[in-house]
Amino acid sequence: MNRFHVGPNHNDTCLTAPRRTARYALACFLYDNPMSQHFTPVSSGARLSDQVAEQLSAEIKQGRLAPGDKLPTEARLVEQFAVSRTVVREAVSRLKSLGLVDSRQGSGVFVSAQQPFAPLNFEARHAASQEAVVQMVEVRRALEAEVAALAAERRSASDLLAIEQAVQALDHAVQSGGDGVVEDVNFHRAIAEATRNPFLIQTLGYLSQFLHGATQVTRANEARRGDFAAAVRSEHQAILQAVQAGDPLQARQAAAAHMGNAIGRIRKADPAFWAQEGERLAQPLVKGLRG
Repeated sequence: MNRFHVGPNHNDTCLTAPRRTARYALACFLYDNPMSQHFTPVSSGARLSDQVAEQLSAEIKQGRLAPGDKLPTEARLVEQFAVSRTVVREAVSRLKSLGLVDSRQGSGVFVSAQQPFAPLNFEARHAASQEAVVQMVEVRRALEAEVAALAAERRSASDLLAIEQAVQALDHAVQSGGDGVVEDVNFHRAIAEATRNPFLIQTLGYLSQFLHGATQVTRANEARRGDFAAAVRSEHQAILQAVQAGDPLQARQAAAAHMGNAIGRIRKADPAFWAQEGERLAQPLVKGLRG
């Protein structure tokens, strides 16, 4: 923490009054402006307030702003980032929501004494649309294979009923001409609920904002070919049957195979699909990953 003694001490006796005044002023300046580094002015592209928040957050995470340190004044941040006061306030508000800083009435904004767990963020700044979808399915494969295995071990009668109903809802949606995106996500969520593991459930809940976009792309691609659609239905049935049988090894293999096959189907997609529908459907995923 930046601490400065601004009152008189035994060394002040040899200072003239003007020098004591200057010393006091310097101490006040350092307290109000504890960071000597300069920030990079933000530019157009991502939201300005997000860019400001990211730079301030980096200072905190890298230890250049320690717990208890005071942030520069609003006016100084406006000057260094070359943005409006509204942008700075939005950025600080975001940091508060993340638990990184807190306000003290009449004193300013300070780095929180106890830092929260680091939030989970994804970046895919260099991902093309197809690659972004593949990367998200790779994340799903790593998670959902274990989710299916745990569900097979721990599922109750009510869990099985929920999973079976989710499969039926998915089949009905497809037969009715729907894309089945929501129903597909609900099927995998029902399996996750059967694990009884809140960390897995919450992680998949966080991923749901990306899973929806990825599932939109995969299902739109699979709907273009009858063999793709039939394969997906067969893979879902394999996962369901393994969970019903209480066979964690088979459930893990079936879920991993399902995700691996989904990647293969994406790779085999007709280039015309990406030029027309896939590119459009994947954009929300790419933007979400860029944060």
